[in-house]
Amino acid sequence: MSAYITLGANDPAQSHAFYDAVLKTIGWSAHDDFPGGWKCYSESGSGMGFKFWVCPPFDEEPATPGNGQMLCLPARSRAEVDAFHATAIAVGAKDEGAPGIRAIYSPTWYAAYLRDPSGNKLSVMFEG
Repeated sequence: MSAYITLGANDPAQSHAFYDAVLKTIGWSAHDDFPGGWKCYSESGSGMGFKFWVCPPFDEEPATPGNGQMLCLPARSRAEVDAFHATAIAVGAKDEGAPGIRAIYSPTWYAAYLRDPSGNKLSVMFEG
């Protein structure tokens, strides 16, 4: 089984629309869509490698973001980081750090930070 992460969604349709839009900016798309609001994404929509699930919590309680929890997705260029951030803001994300160099990590660490519509913290980064 491949490694994966699951982020909770209180409004699966809104969250899926958000991730459908922003993930395509870095070459990711959905490869599974299950009843009950479960959707899975991967690079190129291949279903191979690392997987990212967006769905309501299994315990049927409200989805809440974890303090200190963040998903960082890889980009292939600074332009992809910029596109991801701009698209995310346009479809409902809250800005947590505009695209730019984060020299504290490395002189080539280019990243952006946001919160998705359910409040989950995201980062997209390129180092190169």
